[in-house]
Amino acid sequence: SSSCSASAGSPAPTSFSPLTRSFTGLTMVDVSKWSLFNLMSAQEIATIRQACIFGASANEAIYTTHDNEVYVFGVNCSNCLGTGDSQSTIVPKKLESLSGKKVVSLSYGSGPHVLLTTEEGEMYAWGHNGYSQLGNGATNQGAAPLLVSTNLQNKRVVEVACGSHHSMALTHDGEVFAWGYNNCGQVGSGSTANQPTPRRVSCCLQNKAVVSIACGQTSSMAVSDNGEVYCWGYNGNGQLGLGNNGNQLTPCRVAALQGLCVLQIASGYAHALALTDEGLLYSWGANTYGQLGTGNKINQLSPMKVMADKERIVEIAACHSTHTSAAKTQSGHVYMWGQCRGQSLTSPHLTHFPCTDDVFACFAAPGVTWRLLSIEHDGFLTVAQSLKKEFDSPETSDLKFSVDGKFIHVHKAVLKIRCEHFRSMFQSHWNEDMKEVIEIDQFSYPVYRSFLEFLYTDTVDLPPEDAIGLLDLATAYCENRLKRLCQHIIKRGISVENAFSLLSAAVRYDAEDLEEFCFKFCVNHLTEVTQTSAFWQIDGNLLKEFIRRASRCGAFKN
Repeated sequence: SSSCSASAGSPAPTSFSPLTRSFTGLTMVDVSKWSLFNLMSAQEIATIRQACIFGASANEAIYTTHDNEVYVFGVNCSNCLGTGDSQSTIVPKKLESLSGKKVVSLSYGSGPHVLLTTEEGEMYAWGHNGYSQLGNGATNQGAAPLLVSTNLQNKRVVEVACGSHHSMALTHDGEVFAWGYNNCGQVGSGSTANQPTPRRVSCCLQNKAVVSIACGQTSSMAVSDNGEVYCWGYNGNGQLGLGNNGNQLTPCRVAALQGLCVLQIASGYAHALALTDEGLLYSWGANTYGQLGTGNKINQLSPMKVMADKERIVEIAACHSTHTSAAKTQSGHVYMWGQCRGQSLTSPHLTHFPCTDDVFACFAAPGVTWRLLSIEHDGFLTVAQSLKKEFDSPETSDLKFSVDGKFIHVHKAVLKIRCEHFRSMFQSHWNEDMKEVIEIDQFSYPVYRSFLEFLYTDTVDLPPEDAIGLLDLATAYCENRLKRLCQHIIKRGISVENAFSLLSAAVRYDAEDLEEFCFKFCVNHLTEVTQTSAFWQIDGNLLKEFIRRASRCGAFKN
């Protein structure tokens, strides 16, 4: 296609730069927010150092490990996994050709095609190549990572960015190279001829040291070391910020930002964001979904200040496959706007997310990553993980329960916070002179330990027969949620052998829903159930009631 417009049906690119990563702070990124990673075990996830979710439906993933191995899995559209074949894989595959190479920047386009650069400054590319966006001078798809070196000899690449079907690279000495699809001038060569190999972007960048780059669908952006912003390529929505709609075949400085020092740039599908060193946010370009955050859906040809009434902004986020924007403030508040789960939010909306990455995982379409996620496993434990770890720990406990001659170590504060029974008990009876061992004789050790563990973890792991005893305890202590969990376990574990025992327990503990479930199971398996020992050991009154109810529902008809 020769059209320069950003087609609404075609996913756009995303680039991940060292500059944007510097804004991550100490936020812990939870990769399980992206459904693909839920296929992996906790042990596998613990090995991840960086991760990226990409593709038209967020169905492809790349991740690196702490020992610098690169793995991929997913659909493999256009050979974008780089595995050497066109096969999809639900199991992560290692890219052997990248083994031992530390990735510092990664980006992808709409095909998709993928670029990454290593700590040594080498750049690799693979995937869709219909417009030579891999930079190897050909147009056949790259099934495996290939080293891109044309015009980059003795250059160390520090950042890569992909447009829909064009590519950019930033070198250590501040030079920008571009190649691939050029129908709107996005390669910055001064023409609209496609560029088969990396070419230096010069003109007004000739004597500038560039520190960051970004790509829109068919446009390109760069920031110089003095905070100036330059844009070129397609401008039909005003995404170049020049005050007009004319495409630019070479870089143009965004004059409206003169006097401001821009630290970070981000490009959405057809809009752009810029963050200054004073924490001010500017946006421009397409606004069909409110992605500029201006309170309306009117495109802006020049940068407009956004969130001026909010506190200082420290990070901005936009992803080229979406019409979503996000920002994080100095105190850690995360805002989102634009297209969010089908809704158009025209003004920044305060979320409860800890990081901007979560906005794209949960509200963008597709739910891709807007940057290369950096996951640091530094031994940090969440509150929930810490509580779970300290359950039954003699080192930190200040109270013991003795059940069946065995001790269970707990913390009075946790029990008071989590359980009304203990709160009342400690407030009314506890004093400094009381012994710090409580004897329990009405419940078994497995049941009581499971109850205390539930207070630390919100989970129960018991066989159905023991869950009956825990149901008794939950009823006695008025723990309704625990009662529901026990009923769930019992339902899941019902069998012909234990059905009448479970029915008896449900009646005894006034669990109506469970009683009805057990009754129906017994009626459905009446012949087998009546031959079990549990049936003949049942209380006489309960047996009569069962026969009465069963006959009423036709269980004894010929």
